[in-house]
Amino acid sequence: MKNSVYLVLFTLIASSLTLSSCSSSSETLDPQGVFFEHGAVVCESKEAAKAGEKLLRAGGNAMDAAVGTAFALAVTFPQAGNIGGGGFIVSHFPRDREAAQRAFDFRERAPLMAHEKMFFDAQGKYSSKLHHHSHLSVGVPGSVAGLHLAHSKLGKLPWEAVVAPAIQLAEEGFVVSERLEKSLALVYSQIQPKEARDQYFAIGGRPLKKGDRWIQKDLARCLKRIAQKGPKGFYQGETADHLIREMQRGGGWISQADLDQYEAQERTPLKGTYRGYEVFSMPPVSSGGVALLQMLNLLEQFPLKELGLGTTESYHVQAEAMRRAFADRARYLGDPDFVEVPVADLINKNYARNLRRTISTKKASKSSPKSFEWPYESDETTHLSVIDKDGNGVSLTTTLEFSWGARIVVPGAGFLLNNEMGDFNPVPGDTNSKGRIGTKPNLVRPKKRMVSSMTPTLLLKDGELFMVLGSPGGRTIINSVLEVILNVIDYEQSLQDAVDQARIHHQWLPDTLWVESAIPKKIQKELGDRGHSVKVRSGLQGSIMALRRHVYRENLEEKTHKIEVGQDTRRGGASAGH
Repeated sequence: MKNSVYLVLFTLIASSLTLSSCSSSSETLDPQGVFFEHGAVVCESKEAAKAGEKLLRAGGNAMDAAVGTAFALAVTFPQAGNIGGGGFIVSHFPRDREAAQRAFDFRERAPLMAHEKMFFDAQGKYSSKLHHHSHLSVGVPGSVAGLHLAHSKLGKLPWEAVVAPAIQLAEEGFVVSERLEKSLALVYSQIQPKEARDQYFAIGGRPLKKGDRWIQKDLARCLKRIAQKGPKGFYQGETADHLIREMQRGGGWISQADLDQYEAQERTPLKGTYRGYEVFSMPPVSSGGVALLQMLNLLEQFPLKELGLGTTESYHVQAEAMRRAFADRARYLGDPDFVEVPVADLINKNYARNLRRTISTKKASKSSPKSFEWPYESDETTHLSVIDKDGNGVSLTTTLEFSWGARIVVPGAGFLLNNEMGDFNPVPGDTNSKGRIGTKPNLVRPKKRMVSSMTPTLLLKDGELFMVLGSPGGRTIINSVLEVILNVIDYEQSLQDAVDQARIHHQWLPDTLWVESAIPKKIQKELGDRGHSVKVRSGLQGSIMALRRHVYRENLEEKTHKIEVGQDTRRGGASAGH
């Protein structure tokens, strides 16, 4: 009886999800921002954003919309949206009896056959190809298990209804954008196996182009199995058989035992404070929350507002905070199920006060692969954010690692596989000035999760949800999230201005301060004069997808809110709401 009821709901909601046009109504309050009154979704695909919005309109909450948007991204944003990868969720549901803030870890895991020298070739030398561009680079996928776990805890609509928009997009198709055409063109020749590539990513013998309607029948069938059976529809049965056959064809190590033993985990979010705001972010195996809170603790000791937005002085202290947080990331971070990570110490404000004494406001430090001590001196991931009418918020970051992952598609199922094994430290003990890290906490072990930089984050003010944000961008994710928080709180920018502001990045090793080209050459020179090795990045840093909640109290009993959108339109962000 229950299944028949769910099937009716699935059919009704799916039939209402007409995605050819957006029915969102937005109110533009100023030239720099878009505001919604009830609920909003922001992500990197307009079709996926609309799917999430429709679930909100159908009575769903923020988790329903987030999970539905994530599945839709697996259809419309194959560069990073996925069911063959993994990710993290941080949520805020103040009326949840168990915990107002929750974190869900669905990071990929190493297969049972994995070992720390698995990326060495027949001559005993490290092979970047094996590490990043082979079937051995594929970790056991976690997305389906994680999305299902989060929905089972906090979702409101039936599971089938939440997956319905993605199924409809795969079955009926959507129009290929210029961005998707260009992204596919860069990797098309690398996608394997060739027969499946030509079946799934081509029309009439040529790669998909702008204006094509892309229909993905095998992926739709795969999503239907997930909708009907939950994780069993992915980790067992037909989909699992397809995945294992592809592993065997290409020499990969993922087996049915790996799929059977995969589990997503609920973890306790990390909590910190910054200038009166509560900050919640992802705990290990993500390094994002630890590094973010450590940098905020450090920067809270500097008068950033007085130093000024976009000044040499401000960029300098931010870079020094980044340098130290990333050194600790390399030294300590790993899967907490395998190594002891001193999280409480790293995010302690006393630790930050001691570390602050090592930062000179006039001169850059030097990073060394031989030492973690400081002298005392005088690309491809995707993020979505959701806020609903009740003030619930979800910050969800998911990834395949590289853009288009391992560039391996599963014949018969139509989804791409990750290359997340590339996030394990490749050579034990080899940490060098070029940025290779060989520290022990993140070496490969069977069933171990690899360290991530994903940083899904929530901020509260006076107990109310204030902001939801995150970004793609590999190790730059953490710093991109940091800078938007600083821009909003310290420099009092609108959310869109905060997202649009030029960004910088330092990750300890290599000892380079990367800057976006929009940062004036005068400031670049002044940073160089202070001892920073400044390089202008060829592209943009990150792709922030953020929402900010403005609460208005009409009287002592009632309150309303508006939701401000900050979408990184530089890389194609999209929002939808009502």
